[in-house]
Amino acid sequence: MEANEQSRSARKRRAIMDAATRVFVDKGYSGTSMDDIAKLAAVSKQTVYKHFADKEKLFAEIVLATTDRADAMIDLVADIPADADRLEENLTRLARQFLTALTQPQVLQLRRLIIANSDTFPELGAAWYEQGFERVLATLAATFRKLADEGLLRIDDPLLAANHFSGLLLWIPVNKAMFHGGPRHTQDELDRYATAGVTAFLGAYR
Repeated sequence: MEANEQSRSARKRRAIMDAATRVFVDKGYSGTSMDDIAKLAAVSKQTVYKHFADKEKLFAEIVLATTDRADAMIDLVADIPADADRLEENLTRLARQFLTALTQPQVLQLRRLIIANSDTFPELGAAWYEQGFERVLATLAATFRKLADEGLLRIDDPLLAANHFSGLLLWIPVNKAMFHGGPRHTQDELDRYATAGVTAFLGAYR
C-alpha cells in the first residue's frame, strides 16, 4: 500500500513538473498561475502546493531538473580520439551532435525563459549555467588539453579554446532562435555551421 502511494505521488509530481514546464514556456513566469499548472496537470491546486511550496520553488525545480541533460553532452565531448589523421572528421562529428542537441526547440525555449527571468532570479540562472553548460565546457577544455598534450592542437588556454569552439558553432543558430522565436535553421544549415566552425577552429588551434 505504501509503495503504491509513493508511486502515485511520484507520478503526480512528475505530471505537475511537466505541466509547469509547458505553462512557464508558453506564458512566461509572471503570466503563469498555480491554477494554470494544476489544470494542465489534472490535479487540484492543493496537490500542487503539497508538492511545491510556491511558484518560485516550482520554477526553480523545473529549471534545475534540466541540468542533468548536460551529462549526455559531457560524455560526448569527453570521447574525442587522439587520432591526428581523423581529427577534423572527429571534431566535425562532435560539432554536428553538439549543435543538434543544443538547438532542440525545448532547449531553446528553456534558455529563453531563464534569460528572461535572470534579473528576477539571478542565482537560479547562474546555477543552471554552472550545473549545465559550464560543466560541458570544462569537460571539453580537458579534452582539448589532452589533444594538445598529444601534439594534435596548439592550446595555451584550454577553457578559452572550448569557449571559442562552442561560440563558432552556436553564435548564428542560437542568436537567430533567440531573436526570431523558435528554431530558424534546417539540418543542412546546422551541418554547414558545424563544418565551417571546425575549419575556423582548426585554423586557429592546429
